Amino acid sequence: MSSVLYDAPGPKARSRHLVFGVISLVVILAIIGFVVWRFIDTGQFSAAKWQIFSFPRVQQTILDATGATLSAFGVAAVGSLVLGLVLAIGRLSDRPWVSRPFHWFTELFRAIPVLILMMMLYYGLPPALGVKWPPYTAVVVALILYNGSVLAEVFRAGIEALPKGQREAGLAIGLRKSQVMASILLPQAVRSMLPVIISQLVVTLKDTALGFIVTYNEILFQAKFFGSQVQYGTPIVPSAIVAGVLYVGMCLILSGLAKLAERQLRRSQRVASPRKVAAATQGAANTELV
Repeated sequence: MSSVLYDAPGPKARSRHLVFGVISLVVILAIIGFVVWRFIDTGQFSAAKWQIFSFPRVQQTILDATGATLSAFGVAAVGSLVLGLVLAIGRLSDRPWVSRPFHWFTELFRAIPVLILMMMLYYGLPPALGVKWPPYTAVVVALILYNGSVLAEVFRAGIEALPKGQREAGLAIGLRKSQVMASILLPQAVRSMLPVIISQLVVTLKDTALGFIVTYNEILFQAKFFGSQVQYGTPIVPSAIVAGVLYVGMCLILSGLAKLAERQLRRSQRVASPRKVAAATQGAANTELV
């Protein structure tokens, strides 16, 4: 059997691939084992290194930092979606004097790294404009500007990927351009691009960790603080493990919610399709009777 792109490997090729796979697995396991052994040898898993996380005050601080991370992510996610929709609709305008400013705005903030945006908003604006923003505002605004610009391209690509006949059909039955966009194009684009949208929201959640650069009190900021405590043996690795577990857990929860939403959308679409077919059949039958 062969495909369009390549021929199926024969017995010798399959054996060679199996050998390479086993060797790669052994090398990866050896590297992981060496790292774990070094952690154990340096006492990173000893009780003394983890003692700091047994205090209720420290645990409460970590919970507060988790709440600060989720707060920044929630506002940034909503703001990014709204900004992405506005920028995408603006870029799709038929008038050049409208589409071009949206185009350059999107390209500008999509090209600037989030970390630089945060530093500019927190450290750059106060001396230049006399504006003093708190770290929370700098983190949220930077995340909205960057991720909103990326999501604008996602929405635009989803809308332009739809068949042009749908837009023309909506205009033909008397709908305005805004009604065609809101009722016909956007729902289909969001449904088809939902995995990409969720992936970008996961990136937004992880990018909140950059807030420690502007002294925002989030998970990574607290992990860095606890990891530098000399009286508890400088628990850098335990602090990194705690922060990593929290970030992985939040990302998994977000991905699970996204899969649940996608499943619900598909289910509602399957339920709606038979109803549309039945309505169309009933309409055809009524036409024949008339």
